[in-house]
Amino acid sequence: MRPWRRAATVLVALMLLTGFTALMLDRLDRAFPPPLDQAADVSREVLDRNGKLLRAYTTEGGVWRLPVPLDAVDPDYIDMLIAYEDRRFRSHPGIDPVALMRAAVQLVLNGGRIVSGGSTITMQLARLVEPRGERSVIAKLRQMARALQIERRMSKDEILSLYLTLAPYGGNLEGVRAASLAWFGREPKKLTLSQSALLVALPQSPESRRPDRHQAQARLARNRVLSRMSAAGLIPESEIMRASGTKIPDRRMTMPDLAAHTADLAIRTRPDANVIALTLDGAVQERLELLATETAGRLGPRQSLAMVLADAATGEILASVGSTGHLDTGRTGAIDMTRAIRSPGSTLKPFIYGLAFEDALIAPETMIDDTPADFSGYRPRNFDRGYMGEVSIREALQFSLNVPAVRLLEAVGPQRLLSRFRRGGIQLELPPGGTPGLAIGLGGAGISLRDLVQLYSAFANNGTARMLRDGTEGTPQNLFDQPVIAADAAWRVAEILSGVTAPQGAPRIAIAYKTGTSYGYRDAWAVGFDGRHVLGVWVGRADAAPVPGLSGIETAAPLLFEAFVRSGLDRVDFPEAPRGLVARGRDSLPYALKKFRSTDKVANVSAGGTLPPQIVYPPQGARVALGSGGAGPLMPLVIKLQGGSGPYRLIANGEALPKSTRRRVLNWTPDSPGASTLTVMDAKGRAASVSVFIDAR
Repeated sequence: MRPWRRAATVLVALMLLTGFTALMLDRLDRAFPPPLDQAADVSREVLDRNGKLLRAYTTEGGVWRLPVPLDAVDPDYIDMLIAYEDRRFRSHPGIDPVALMRAAVQLVLNGGRIVSGGSTITMQLARLVEPRGERSVIAKLRQMARALQIERRMSKDEILSLYLTLAPYGGNLEGVRAASLAWFGREPKKLTLSQSALLVALPQSPESRRPDRHQAQARLARNRVLSRMSAAGLIPESEIMRASGTKIPDRRMTMPDLAAHTADLAIRTRPDANVIALTLDGAVQERLELLATETAGRLGPRQSLAMVLADAATGEILASVGSTGHLDTGRTGAIDMTRAIRSPGSTLKPFIYGLAFEDALIAPETMIDDTPADFSGYRPRNFDRGYMGEVSIREALQFSLNVPAVRLLEAVGPQRLLSRFRRGGIQLELPPGGTPGLAIGLGGAGISLRDLVQLYSAFANNGTARMLRDGTEGTPQNLFDQPVIAADAAWRVAEILSGVTAPQGAPRIAIAYKTGTSYGYRDAWAVGFDGRHVLGVWVGRADAAPVPGLSGIETAAPLLFEAFVRSGLDRVDFPEAPRGLVARGRDSLPYALKKFRSTDKVANVSAGGTLPPQIVYPPQGARVALGSGGAGPLMPLVIKLQGGSGPYRLIANGEALPKSTRRRVLNWTPDSPGASTLTVMDAKGRAASVSVFIDAR
């Protein structure tokens, strides 16, 4: 056979062998791909509206592993990493023959001691995605094969990004982002020279160089990286000297832990999402959480608080503080009190007045009676247990008087008020089997802080509420079709509330607000708003236990004003009065609007004066123990009155006491135990009686 034919035959054979080998390698590559799916097991993240990390969660294995794109990492750090670890990274196919040859020569010249491993970044990534304990030639060859496979599947930037997600940095920290947050308390977008060098050094020996445990080793490793950069002429010597003297962090910082209650809910409701963006503003959230922590020291040992701040125009919640701290076990901080159902006290009163304005029953300067009243057995009293007599509607709402509010609620109807709340997307929680009565106007129903803020968003939207959302529920923004109250009425209520005096010592800012205190001093509320934002505050105990001295005006209102200031949001002016709305003094009001006249029976009876007297203690049929514990005389019985016109005269068992009194608290000492009939007669001859049994025990 001629030489050229033999050469051709050999060449064809080699080509066939090469092709066959390439085909087999391709099939092997496809049959045994590198386990890159581990990259999917990363920490779940909850972000704010601007992409800032609010809270992250460890993987199922308890590792902090936060994915990071290259554009979110300081480019100087990336350049330093490549220069130190794999300077031909951008050009080699996954293995670097030059580096391997150098490592082999150094191994021989140093008597078998490894000086450099010759591993590329891609080979290190192969070891990270397929970790094996042994260190051998076979293991190194396996890494090289895997590196070639990885290079076939991923671009250089993708390889680098995955390496920066999986590289170990000590303890349960993996990835440069988790490391930067834990060691420096910042994202790796912008790092100092010292920080970059430390992060380059840590993955080579993460446990022996942990800054919180091995300061000296961490410093030496960092400075070694800096020296290499200086020797390569990449960084000026002056900067190297300055960076070498920088202190190494001596402790791990906590991961971002903002909006814990909301973030936990988002993780539960959206289990398939690795990254969840909320509507919260991280900066505002952080300020209000700091305020909550500071305020905890001024509250009782078991008291907590909650705050919700919303953009009333969009319905987006900008901050949600569920407690003084979700780890505060003494205050049951794990419970999100923004969603807990509690009695709202007087905070629903503005909507009662709004309906009365809408029905043209009243005007701001209309007069109304703040005097004792009985609504078929329901006898509301003011918070201070006193009465102001005849007041204007403006004063009645600003002073949060109870009797005028109930008079107006009786006129507009409790059922109608509840239907208006449903227009705002809110369903009050009534007592089991209960029907809506007049007590709902003073807190006799349940509502959450979040829902209360949603209702108050109507005052910034011409009477129409905006559905609140924070990103946990995936609900689109929605302005409800029908208003809670008419635009004119909403403006009148807002104008009145904007004139309420700020609590003592609070910042003077232009907001309208309303406070409330639930029955038994269990809940203190304050809700305030400007022309755009609504902020609600609740203070109390998570277990609903009474707190003596707790009140909306004294406890919650100062916190409301402080939170508005701390939020950093610019105040938005209230809108101008709706066109055609005229402010009138009392003298210019129509006759029907000069004085609101209640339609209840008691009010009709007393239209010309005060209510008839009533004995509120002791109640009818009561058995009262007045014994002194020995054989001595009986103790006096305290009799408490309501209504009537003084002076009053007490008649006991048909015998009138010689002296009358103008006080509504009387003392009577019975002659002997047994059944007694007590009658009180006022100056107009009106009387009230009860039968009681006096016990000498």
